[in-house]
Amino acid sequence: MERTENLIMQEDRWKPLKEMNLTDDFLFDVATAELENCKTIIELTTGLRLKSLKWKEGQKVIHNIPGKRGIRMDFVAESEDGRVFDVEMQNRKEGNIPKRTRFYQALMDAPLLKSGEKGFDKLKPLFIIVICDYDPYGMKKYCYTFESRCKEQSDLLLGDEVTKLFLSTKGENEDEVSKELVDFLHYITESNEHGLPEECDERLRRLHESIQEIKTSTSVEVEYMKMEERERLVKEEAIERGLREGRIRGREEGRIEGRIEGERIGEERLANLLMKLSKQNRQEDSIKALEDLEYRNKLYEEFGV
Repeated sequence: MERTENLIMQEDRWKPLKEMNLTDDFLFDVATAELENCKTIIELTTGLRLKSLKWKEGQKVIHNIPGKRGIRMDFVAESEDGRVFDVEMQNRKEGNIPKRTRFYQALMDAPLLKSGEKGFDKLKPLFIIVICDYDPYGMKKYCYTFESRCKEQSDLLLGDEVTKLFLSTKGENEDEVSKELVDFLHYITESNEHGLPEECDERLRRLHESIQEIKTSTSVEVEYMKMEERERLVKEEAIERGLREGRIRGREEGRIEGRIEGERIGEERLANLLMKLSKQNRQEDSIKALEDLEYRNKLYEEFGV
């Protein structure tokens, strides 16, 4: 039990709102609830200039067919000319990001076409932007841009209008990318006045002002404290339930070794599941998992734990 408690404390150490950076899930979620902040992030990361931006309705959460995995995205928006932008913050090096973006692309495209519809012209240009607080390829680049090209003719694009950007806060190639991108990627790791260059893009300055308003907002701080308390209670319950499951397993095996191993497996398995759900802000699933064993087993299968 002590081992699992230490794991949870190391993984999700509580941080005051005022000390948060945009790499922290909570602050990023709150900041990107403002459409203007989303527009700034898209422009600074892509180098594009957008006249206007609107929410892509119904695509914050996309459900797959029953029994199959769906997705929850950080934010999805559409420009006035029909380009769709999915922006994700990735502060931990886990999972297969390239295949994750492949899955996201498939589920985002699927609802655009009706059954029996001819042609594929309704599939809109798509940008998938993943902001990583680590270097996903270890080549010290601030930006890795991927488009489908012909192997035999490298200047020939496939033409599927899908662009994937993997951005890294650990880049070192300032001379190959824009100053606006470098300043933004540095700022998200130190989202305060110290992380804001004296001479920077006005859009980044406005984003900083928005972040400071969030950090000094009493209502946002109250919501954050409530969320932290809910997560703490859920994790404590996870430890208790894991221990109970382990004891049952140990008794069935009829050996002291089985009981100890069962407690460890049950405890860590449930704690692992709860942490994965917490990272995706799936609080309702966390609560339901604690109350419904059958549903909990389905989540175990979904996350492979």
